[in-house]
Amino acid sequence: MSEQGTPAGPPTPTARTNRRFPSRMIPPALLAQLGSLELVARSVVDGVSHGAHYTDRPGFSQEFAEYRDYVPGDDPRFVDWNAYARTDRPLLKLFEGETNTRLLVLLDGSASMDAFDAADAPTKLRYAAYLAAALALIAARQHDAVGLLVFDAEPRAYVPPRAGTASLQAIYHRLDDLKPEGGSDWLEAFTQAASRLPKRGIIAAISDFYCDPADFGRSLRILGSRGHDLILFHLLDEAERAPRVRGVPRSRRAFAGGHATLRDVETGDFIEVDANDLLSRYPRRLAAHELALRREAGAVGADYVRLNADEPLDRALAQYLRFRVRRP
Repeated sequence: MSEQGTPAGPPTPTARTNRRFPSRMIPPALLAQLGSLELVARSVVDGVSHGAHYTDRPGFSQEFAEYRDYVPGDDPRFVDWNAYARTDRPLLKLFEGETNTRLLVLLDGSASMDAFDAADAPTKLRYAAYLAAALALIAARQHDAVGLLVFDAEPRAYVPPRAGTASLQAIYHRLDDLKPEGGSDWLEAFTQAASRLPKRGIIAAISDFYCDPADFGRSLRILGSRGHDLILFHLLDEAERAPRVRGVPRSRRAFAGGHATLRDVETGDFIEVDANDLLSRYPRRLAAHELALRREAGAVGADYVRLNADEPLDRALAQYLRFRVRRP
């Protein structure tokens, strides 16, 4: 779930929030069983609609902008019936952000995103694909242009931001073909994103953000200086939030009198550590890392959203979108 935000993030979900819409919260393990990425996206977005209340329109903004004629396939809930009574024409309300918005989803496809796979749940990379597909579907339903850039040390897959079903299907196809490898280069990723989205738009970056926060912040300013609306989805799984040496697969450790040998999944390098010392310091180091990332996001006005890969995506996304449309 998204954690408590400072200026750069949404509020923390509470137990009360978790009970609010229990019938529509879809566990990631169940999403993994759906198979089709399109079906996953529809299930998540339908859950977002339920969690945001039927009076809300799930999307990146709620401010009314203008009308357009209703066409078959549009949601009749957003027909302005008062305008219909005056004009005898079914008119659909458009909201600010639906008229000319371009969304680029920037997805980290590096090796660390595929690590710590659980038997009954999707990997972080697959969960990230679910999130990317859901964001793309939300944008498409708002008639916005949406694109995708998958990267590791260099760009790996790209779908230009366009409106329409063909672009959405191309994004689903690219997300289904993800193959993690190598490390991530945020300077290259943000430089490529800036060149592919020259006009102001929304850029949503999805990653585990294993990087130096200061270097990341310098790279992030490339986009912030161009006026883009930035969203950082920081994705971690249970093993990363609360690691246990016993929970690490034996293929990734070797014990010798309380010490362990850990392997970097991106570089393949090995490091000897004192397991007890590592586990005692890890929570503080992780909290400091997240705080540094949050500060770098806040410095350029970006939203920072922490997500847990083992919790329902529709609940987390619904809460973020509610926060987004209600913020000052």
